Amino acid sequence: MNTKLSEKIIELRKANGMTQEELAAICNVSRQSISKWEADIALPETEKLLLLGEIFHVSMDVLLKDSLTLNETKEVHCCGTNAVQSKKQEVYEGVLIKESISDDTVIDLLHIHKVELWNTGGTPKYWTALFFTCDRKDFPEQISKVIISNSEYGRNWFVDFKSGNEKYIVFKNKILKYQIGNQVQKDIIRSECRKMGILDEQMHWPE
Repeated sequence: MNTKLSEKIIELRKANGMTQEELAAICNVSRQSISKWEADIALPETEKLLLLGEIFHVSMDVLLKDSLTLNETKEVHCCGTNAVQSKKQEVYEGVLIKESISDDTVIDLLHIHKVELWNTGGTPKYWTALFFTCDRKDFPEQISKVIISNSEYGRNWFVDFKSGNEKYIVFKNKILKYQIGNQVQKDIIRSECRKMGILDEQMHWPE
């Protein structure tokens, strides 16, 4: 049974014998904020998510992945600067917009190091940005299966990430890649992205 972040906060708070007021004081937020988190009305800011992980001694993976239950909790060791220490073991690294995928189970493949809530003013209004690394060699194929291709919004979603010196731009059932620093290859990929309805200003991905 999947467990939402809101439910995990309730369970962790109660397991640590805290009231909403006590947790609010530690997080330096109002009791109403805690109530909204637990009612699944609002999402904690990134710094508050990290703080919750420290307070309850759980990783970001456990807090954010619906499929991970609290009996799989572990000491935090994959967040912040510690993530750099294990980077040699990772294959891919990038940012995934949670709202861009049709199946959340793909998140189970990721090691999440940071989360940001982006207010885009569009549809959807808020995007949940997951900063990740992944050591699954078939990750491009797996993520390509679940990236949304939605004509309702008049565009295709894509995710960009890199592995070593290779940059990947992945659409629904379409994997593009080029060698970082090779402008000819990059221009070809950008041309392909335009055919997919991607605007030039959306192609300033980090390398």
